Order: sequence, then structure tokens, then C-alpha cells
Amino acid sequence: MAVLQFLAYLIGGQIALTVAFYMLSLVVPKAAFAARSLASYMSLVVVALYGVFASIALRIVGMQQIAQWTTGRAFKYAMAATTGISFEIIDPGRHLDTVRPAVFIGNHQTELDVLMLGTMFPKYCSVTAKKSLKSWPFLGWFMALSGTVFIDRKNTQDARQAMAGAAEEIKNRKQSVYMFPEGTRSYTKDPTLLPFKKGAFHLAVQAGVPIVPVVVANYSHVLYLKSFVFNSGKIPCKVLDPIPTAGLTAADVDELTRSTRDLMLKELISLTEKAQGRPIALPATNGTDGVVKASGAEATLS
Repeated sequence: MAVLQFLAYLIGGQIALTVAFYMLSLVVPKAAFAARSLASYMSLVVVALYGVFASIALRIVGMQQIAQWTTGRAFKYAMAATTGISFEIIDPGRHLDTVRPAVFIGNHQTELDVLMLGTMFPKYCSVTAKKSLKSWPFLGWFMALSGTVFIDRKNTQDARQAMAGAAEEIKNRKQSVYMFPEGTRSYTKDPTLLPFKKGAFHLAVQAGVPIVPVVVANYSHVLYLKSFVFNSGKIPCKVLDPIPTAGLTAADVDELTRSTRDLMLKELISLTEKAQGRPIALPATNGTDGVVKASGAEATLS
């Protein structure tokens, strides 16, 4: 009872502070950054708490595989109501509904990508995450209960085992996985992709399942942390056609990674031009092919 009472006071205080910042933003526009930041974290905590109970209930009835999907949808509606931000999913081939299992990959811009996942995440899919997140209250509890694949980046042997386990789960349970091949958030003002790590591509080849690229337009006009910009808005997110991996081996992973990144970069430019209403040039390559040079073991840590 005491814990619930504390949570009620905490959430009530967050709501009051958020409303105050939203009112202040009518006079001081930068206050909107604080308002939406508070609203986002509050929504995340509340939905993660919901996700814990939903995961327990779904595990009991044998439906653990849709725990992240149902929790993601809850976050989608919570964020639309509290921040006015939403992602528009463009999936002309209905790949989210029809391709399973698969390794879904996407560009990684900011923490707001959690909302993107909540909006587009298909059923019977899980994310991968750093093992350190497992101990986080609420969010970590939810991720552990809902079947997240945790990777210990400090221990390559454990990481290899985690990837092997993911490949087996993909094949045996028809469980898809979503990964960010850039490995970290880019925080860029203009559309670009960081070099891709090869772990997601090794995983897809090992499991013999297609790669489904998901491209989100650059949304620095909605969220740009360096300038304290956090506005409402709708951000386009496009699901590209699946890339088959049947018959490929580890020797094909470099070229697969390179060609997939090139495809995603072109779509990123096109989507951003439409979203921001301005022409955008392809970024310079600086003599690189956009693929992280690493051994097979290191490449799994994506």
C-alpha cells in the first residue's frame, strides 16, 4: 500500500509539473522542451509498469510473445495524448503483418525511437538490449518478463551465446527480432547513418530468415537535444521490402550489410525531404563503405 501511495504522489507531482511547463511554454517556447521531456518519461514509467503486469498475465496464458507488442501500443497512445507526437507507419507491402520470422532493422536517432518501436512493432517480435538495462526499475523488469534478448557487451563469449540463442528462438518459435545496426543513437540534425555493425546480418544469415529494413525520417525538427527543441508532430516511418538471406553464408555478410545500408540511406533522404519539405543531398562517404570492420565475434555486439 505504501508503495502504491508513493507512486500515486510521484505521478501526481509529475503531472502537475508537466502541466505547469506546458502553460509556461505559451510565453517561453523553450519550456515546451521540459514539458514534453517530463511527459515522455512519465508515460514511459507508467506504460512500463503496465507492461510488467501485462507480461506476467500473458506469460501465464502462454502468450508472452505479444507482450512487447501490446505494451508498445499502449505507449503509442500515451505519447500521442501527452506530447502530441506520433509516427506514421508506411507499409505498402503489409510486411509487418505477413513476414515472420525476420530480423527487422532500423536507423537509430534518439530516445524517441522507443515510441517508434511502440508504434510499428509487429506481433511475435522482441528487441535486443544491453544487459545493464535488465536491472532498471519498471523498464528493465518489463523487458526481462517480455522476452527481450539481453547482450553483455563486456563479455564476447556471453554475447555470442546470446546471439546463438536468438537464432534458435527465431527458428524454433518463429520469433522475430528488432535491432539497430548503427549500435548507438546518432543525434544528427541532418539525415545520415552511422557505420553499420554486422551482428544483425550475421544473425539473419545464421537463422536463415529475411532482413526487413525500417527507415524513419530524420526528425530533428521534432526533437533536437542540442538546441532544446521538442515539438509535437507526425514522423513518417517506412517498411521496406524483405531482403532474403536463404543460401547466404558468413562470407556474404559484408556485402549484405553494405548494400542494405546504401538502400536505407537513400530511403532516409527521400523520406526526410517529404517530412521537412526541403531538398537534401546524400552525405559524403569520406572514403568509407559504411560497415564497421570487426571480427565475427565483435560484429555480434550490435
